[in-house]
Amino acid sequence: MKIAITGASGFIGTALVPVLRRDGHTVVRLVRRQPAAPDELPWNPTRRQLDPAHLADVDAVVHLAGVGVGDRRWTEKRKQLILASRVDGTTTVSEALAEAEPRPRTLVSVSGVDYYADLGDTAVDESGPTGSSFLAAVCRAWEGATAAAEHAGIRVAILRTGLVCGPGGGLLRRLLVPARLGLGGRLGSGRQWWSWISLADHLGGVRHVLSHPHIAGPVNLTGPEPVTNAAFARVLGRVLRRPAVLPVPAFALRLALDGFADEAILSGRRVLPRVLESSGYRFHHDTTEKALRWATGREGRKR
Repeated sequence: MKIAITGASGFIGTALVPVLRRDGHTVVRLVRRQPAAPDELPWNPTRRQLDPAHLADVDAVVHLAGVGVGDRRWTEKRKQLILASRVDGTTTVSEALAEAEPRPRTLVSVSGVDYYADLGDTAVDESGPTGSSFLAAVCRAWEGATAAAEHAGIRVAILRTGLVCGPGGGLLRRLLVPARLGLGGRLGSGRQWWSWISLADHLGGVRHVLSHPHIAGPVNLTGPEPVTNAAFARVLGRVLRRPAVLPVPAFALRLALDGFADEAILSGRRVLPRVLESSGYRFHHDTTEKALRWATGREGRKR
């Protein structure tokens, strides 16, 4: 296949591009600057500019682009940027796909498990109810921006992604330094559920969806065994051979991270990957410990 990717310079995109090329696919990257390589094509999501002709010979688009959610304080301006970057980017891709001739067959677009309501210990799959938080509203608008592609008859798969554990970025970028110092205890009460996935399985999930044309609609990109934050902290401490007994109080997280603390760290969702599992996907890392040992380079070490 020929696959176009947005967000190719991000944490997931930089890992996905070489994997798809090793699979034998031709990959082109949509970039916001002047293209500097033969595999780059221009787009401007802020102005909703993407020439449909650039997608005419593309089989699928994997849409990953969007500004970071947790890397800055949540001012009103930042919240608007979080929403706009997702809606504008997805609308731009979706409308260009709908206008391309011939029309590409598939759009794989990311979203997040923040779409779901926080139901405590109750597990949810892709049919679970949506939440009332800011991030839930962002996810609904984000997913709704694929409408033009879907109405044009393009297969649209929405990847509701959990907390990605991988080397060099994602969730562990924030957690590893304090954990290695023995400061990696639970966050807040620790009872909130964390629906994680290893980067290897995130990439595997994208490849699985691309190669299974019957998969459409929401797809939870999460591991099969979500855990509470307290359990996650204990496993990470065990993997790193460091104590994980000093908790971080909720008020400290709120002071440091504003609303992001309440919506993404102190709350949680117990999300199960029903669509992936029912369609035959086999996880590389089906437990938190396997995912963290892989992500920290500690596979095969004595426990």
